[in-house]
Amino acid sequence: MKAKKIWANFSVQDLHRTTQFYKQLGFKHNGASDQLTSFFFGEESFIIHFFLKDVLEPAMKGQITDIKGGNEIIFTLSADSKEEVNSWEKEVQEAGGTIVSRPEEFGKGYYGFVFADPDGHKFNVFHM
Repeated sequence: MKAKKIWANFSVQDLHRTTQFYKQLGFKHNGASDQLTSFFFGEESFIIHFFLKDVLEPAMKGQITDIKGGNEIIFTLSADSKEEVNSWEKEVQEAGGTIVSRPEEFGKGYYGFVFADPDGHKFNVFHM
């Protein structure tokens, strides 16, 4: 199988809140409709669509996992320095995200933290 492109689809409860959160963090908006808001992530413009849960569940022909009880997938966002990791932690808090783990060393040369967006989707901010 040869895929032309890959992107991610997450479910959310509030499109406006999601749009404001990711815009405040500085991610490039990829457009929106009454069913989704979409953003580009990273230098290669990986796309994540954030669909209203009531729209995504029927389209996926099944229930969307409740992420409050665990993890779905954790995307890692690469930072250029420890200072940038620390700055992102503050920005995430100011934008309304939840810090899951504070910035810390993960062995020699690894430094980062985990945050959750307003709907609980987790991201790892990492410098190595």
